[in-house]
Amino acid sequence: MGETDDQQEQRSRREQILDAAFDEFADAGYQGATIKRIAHRARLQSQALIYWYFPTKEALFQSVLDRLPIVRAILDPATLLDMPPEEALPMLARAYLATADRPGVSRILRLIVPEVIRRPEIADLVSKQVIVRILEFLKTYLTRQIDLGRLRSHDVRASARAFMGMLLPQLGGKLLLPALQQDGLTDEEHIATIITIFLRGLEPVQERESENDQ
Repeated sequence: MGETDDQQEQRSRREQILDAAFDEFADAGYQGATIKRIAHRARLQSQALIYWYFPTKEALFQSVLDRLPIVRAILDPATLLDMPPEEALPMLARAYLATADRPGVSRILRLIVPEVIRRPEIADLVSKQVIVRILEFLKTYLTRQIDLGRLRSHDVRASARAFMGMLLPQLGGKLLLPALQQDGLTDEEHIATIITIFLRGLEPVQERESENDQ
């Protein structure tokens, strides 16, 4: 059953507000952004309309973070849990690195990183909305792959962190530290190498023993 005209209008208005909020947060950071300016950017007659969709600025910021490619990729985890790691992990890695390709993301990070350092409440918000959610998904996914016999038993808390950590230099080079890109390593080259390293280290024991016997 399709959306009604009212539902389509509400969805369109919500996206309009999120587009405006993204630009405002990119220009002013979390602390500097105001609902009034977001309403102006969205061409709304009243800023009160924003509160109908998002009760607080924090809720609005959380919804902006939900639009990051890596967060979108894990919003429906059930579709990924049974996917082989050779397929799922590269897909997640691409979504993670694609964050840097979204126009304005680097500006948001440059403005928010200092706020994260100075203000614990902002650090808590960003970590819960993005980092913790990614880690929780990875832990759930890796546990499922262990249950399916595709990975050896191990501490998924550590492997989830390790997987994210292996992507950080490539992401950092695209967003904040261009010197890291001087060697010309592409995203696909980086992803292919780290997936091989990661999965090789987590191969089921019987596969390792079989190779050693040959």
